[in-house]
Amino acid sequence: MRVIINGEARETAARTVRELLVELGLNPAGMVVEHNYEIVPASAYSQTSLVEGDVLELVRLVGGG
Repeated sequence: MRVIINGEARETAARTVRELLVELGLNPAGMVVEHNYEIVPASAYSQTSLVEGDVLELVRLVGGG
């Protein structure tokens, strides 16, 4: 299916937010995900379904000083 990730159309076989993060090689624990303009709690990544045309913003948390 086709979804929009950070403004870019992309094909994915993922059916949930967690599957998408794993497919992209991203650690779910270090990410903030906005799904259709709403922040998804990390505890809900596995239960948040994706459908054709969804819009996602993925932000990686980075520590430092």
